[in-house]
Amino acid sequence: MKEKSVKVNTHKSVAAGMLTGAVNGLFGGGGGMIAVPVLSGLIGYPQKQAHATAIAVIAPVCAVSAAAYVIGGYFDASVVIPAAIGNAAGGIIGAKLLSGLSVFWIKFVFAAAMLAAGIRMAVG
Repeated sequence: MKEKSVKVNTHKSVAAGMLTGAVNGLFGGGGGMIAVPVLSGLIGYPQKQAHATAIAVIAPVCAVSAAAYVIGGYFDASVVIPAAIGNAAGGIIGAKLLSGLSVFWIKFVFAAAMLAAGIRMAVG
């Protein structure tokens, strides 16, 4: 069953989008790590809807960030096709998992991924 829609404050949504875009542009990704907590905590989306909406929000952000990196010369074309195939397959798997997992497990896996990424960044 789909979760209910939330009445969204446009100003909060624009601010959340700016924060997500800035993080994505600055780090070359990671906007979803910001988008999900902002959508669920600040805007009030239910957890599953926040995760699904973050994907729709991140797609254009990634396209714009990618264009900036291509123009800046930070781009390795030999990686794009294999990575895109893997990302597409992973996206399909992740979307199927999202619909079947409980909110507890979605939060747990998301928090674990964020923690692992943070530790990796701090020590690596």
